[in-house]
Amino acid sequence: MYGNFIYFILVLLIYTTYYPPESPYLGPSETLGIFLLCVGILAITTRAAFNALSKKIEARGVFGFHGEFDRVFNRQAILAIIIFAINIYVLNLKFFLTTIPLFAGSPSLTAFLFIGLFIGYLSIIWAGAYKSYKALFQTQLSRRSYVLSNISFSLPVILPWIMISVGVDIINILPFSAPKRLLATPEGQVIFFSFFLAALVVIAPSLIKFFWRCRPLPDGLKRKRIEAICEKANLKYNNILNWPIFEGKMLTAGVMGLIKRFRYILVTESLLQILNDNEIDAVMAHEIGHIKKKHLVFYLIFLLGFIVLSYAVFDLILYAILYGNLSFPITRDIQFEQVTLTSILLTIAMASILLIYFRYVFGYFMRNCERQADLYAFDLLGSSLWLVSSLEKIAVYSGRSHDRPSWHHFSIRQRIDYLKKCEADRSMIVRHDRKLRRSIMLFIGGMLCIGYAGYAINFGEMGKTLNKHFLQKVLTREIKRNPINPGLYSMLGSIYYQNKEYVMAIEAYEKSIELAPRDSESLNNLAWLYATCEQTECREPIKALVYAQHAAALKSAPHILDTLAESYHVNGLNKKAIMTIKQALAMQPEDRAYYEEQLSKFERAAVHQEMTE
Repeated sequence: MYGNFIYFILVLLIYTTYYPPESPYLGPSETLGIFLLCVGILAITTRAAFNALSKKIEARGVFGFHGEFDRVFNRQAILAIIIFAINIYVLNLKFFLTTIPLFAGSPSLTAFLFIGLFIGYLSIIWAGAYKSYKALFQTQLSRRSYVLSNISFSLPVILPWIMISVGVDIINILPFSAPKRLLATPEGQVIFFSFFLAALVVIAPSLIKFFWRCRPLPDGLKRKRIEAICEKANLKYNNILNWPIFEGKMLTAGVMGLIKRFRYILVTESLLQILNDNEIDAVMAHEIGHIKKKHLVFYLIFLLGFIVLSYAVFDLILYAILYGNLSFPITRDIQFEQVTLTSILLTIAMASILLIYFRYVFGYFMRNCERQADLYAFDLLGSSLWLVSSLEKIAVYSGRSHDRPSWHHFSIRQRIDYLKKCEADRSMIVRHDRKLRRSIMLFIGGMLCIGYAGYAINFGEMGKTLNKHFLQKVLTREIKRNPINPGLYSMLGSIYYQNKEYVMAIEAYEKSIELAPRDSESLNNLAWLYATCEQTECREPIKALVYAQHAAALKSAPHILDTLAESYHVNGLNKKAIMTIKQALAMQPEDRAYYEEQLSKFERAAVHQEMTE
């Protein structure tokens, strides 16, 4: 499940950072042909890889091949992600879907379809892996049940995203403008996401229980044993559930839910069958340890940490891509638009951060949280003897190597060895708790610093400075490539104006006007600069009026009439300024208070002018 979590996050990242081009790169028939070719490649390579593995298992037995099974699956899953990226960036399938009214009107429906496409790719891999899986785990599970179990096992991974997407669609459908305006701001998005995440944390266990088709564990000695150990630990919960994942053949247990009403203890039938009563107590002690040591709370904090990290580095990565002017060799043959190249590079960078964050940082914490949950057996049972026995039994019955670790778990041998060392030296338990606590505090402190930096970049002066600097660099570079684009000069002039580099702003605006004499915005901006510049040597009242009159003749808009009124005012033509600003007010501008202040200013100036004449 943890591997699937990373795969789905990568796929969502590819999907959400994609910016469609103005037109697709390939026609419909070519697109369909390449799409089917990619699906065929995935199916053929999956079948070949797992058939080869099955032959090895038949020849040498199952021992030692669990790791190879995972490696083959992961390799094919990466191929599925690459094919999904080709669907998005090369075949532009999202572009084609948006031309269909049903999908154009519902972004969530389009997104669900693409997530379904990736689940389809994974289903091809699961179907191909079935024969090897059946041989490795000695199960009579049908191919259909195996594929469906994997799908249902993966659904909770994308549940938060599904719920948030549906929530956004509902807000957009409702006839209320305030929620839409709030959602359009970064602050509103943070509030919206936080609200949904809080709600999901509470209700997600009930939804997951439904997806996994869990049912209450029947009354009997096994249930009574679990109830007794929970009572001993003073653990409150809603119910103890039979976990039918893979038809209950997996040897596993779990606990989910932060609050009592939505907290469930999960256990598979196969696990209950192979463990004796004391071993069941030990396994439950491990699961209870996750709750008692607040691991689920920390995992939530860790997910929020990734959001904070993404929020902080997203703009920096985007600036670096634009500033670095990176491109792919493939563009010599396929003319990708710059926005598509940028989104590809952005996805690669964010995917790299995601893999490092979850594979190594989260992996470190998960391994050590699992170890801390193991050590809770000492608190609850006084010894780890029965936990060691259950771990050895699970390893034997599952056929997995004692020495095979994972990115989120120490190996069975490492876990057993550590428990035995703690039996001999109980101070190791205290040292491990201290180590993990310090690591968590260091992580939270780092995330707070990163969060502060992210806030400064997005909302503070640092962000404004970076925006101006990088945009100026990008515009300067683009002008060298396309020196006859008036829009680039106009944008550069606005950047210079914001930086109070007025001489350079004038040069940029004048160049824009030279290239596009009828560009009302450039004319208006230059007129405003000549009329109001704080550096008196840059003021040119007569030029301001000429440019403002020309802009107003081309486009009658409140802000352009305001510039014309200001130009009349600085030239001493206050009555014309009053008449012009009244015309702007008659257009019902949004910032009416500003225009009324302008009117008052011109009226005062007109009165003063009459008194002095």
